[in-house]
Amino acid sequence: MFDSVRKFARAFRVPSTQDREVAYLNESKDRIDLEFRMRQVDRGMFRKSSF
Repeated sequence: MFDSVRKFARAFRVPSTQDREVAYLNESKDRIDLEFRMRQVDRGMFRKSSF
């Protein structure tokens, strides 16, 4: 019973900032693209507030 509730809750969970950063870095095509993406993450690409 609780397993199905947990699965349902995970399906609607909003990914954290760290999850989004890791997913973005994992999409890199090569080392140069990875380094570019790492610089963007370090500059706060995912941490900017919407205010």
